[in-house]
Amino acid sequence: MKKVSVKVCLGTTCFVMGSANLQELIEIVPAKYGNKVDVSGVPCLGLCSVDWEFSKAPYVKVNNEVIKEATVEKVLNEIDKQLAK
Repeated sequence: MKKVSVKVCLGTTCFVMGSANLQELIEIVPAKYGNKVDVSGVPCLGLCSVDWEFSKAPYVKVNNEVIKEATVEKVLNEIDKQLAK
């Protein structure tokens, strides 16, 4: 089985809009999924620059799925979907 990749945007906009709260994923994910999921912070995913006025920060990418207005719950739900594939 391929590992699920989780990339949390830590760019300024995402950080201010709540990605700092997503840091708990670093503890939750290994406890819940073991080594099936890799979580990392990235300097910027560049997603809010696509349409700054209607930005839905913070952003997280789970494999190739973009999660807008990301929360821990939304990210965990997408990880579950990805692992079920």
